[in-house]
Amino acid sequence: MLTSLFDHIQKFIILEPSEIDILESYLGVTKVKKKEHLLQEGQVCNTLYFMLKGCMRQYIINSKGSEQTLQFAIENWWITDYLSYHNHIASNFYLQAVENSEIIAIDKTVFEALLIEIPNLERYFRIVTQKSFGAMQMRIKYLFTMSAEERYHHFNDHFPEFVQRVPQYMLASYLDFSAEFMSKIRDGKV
Repeated sequence: MLTSLFDHIQKFIILEPSEIDILESYLGVTKVKKKEHLLQEGQVCNTLYFMLKGCMRQYIINSKGSEQTLQFAIENWWITDYLSYHNHIASNFYLQAVENSEIIAIDKTVFEALLIEIPNLERYFRIVTQKSFGAMQMRIKYLFTMSAEERYHHFNDHFPEFVQRVPQYMLASYLDFSAEFMSKIRDGKV
């Protein structure tokens, strides 16, 4: 199962067989049940999560008491609360399994040890973080420049796997509109 992570890493950097052995010695697979939380608001996030199988989401509870999904992660994606993780402060977010999932959870102390033993991993994580940051910038652009209907169709065209896998209310909150509006878009009534 760890092969998925090694394959993902090898898309960006080359690991020596001895480095793969080191990495393998530190890591294990964790199963997470649907709706289980890995992080709740107020907790300090000390872990990076790599998705082997399943789907996770990061969300907040807004001032109206509604869940607002900020990010999803599926196979071969990383997810965490980076501010909490790096600054060792209370999280503003929740991390929850959308589906039964299998993940690799890397504790901060293990992560730091891995970077010392395999310095080339710094490059991998820099590239992955930059790609993630760029995707978040584009998401913000779409929220500011596209209508709700345009956001739905753009998302559906570029990420059809999410539209099939994620509950409608979560997808609607991610796209910043109501589940009722989502139904109208899907039914062609908008």
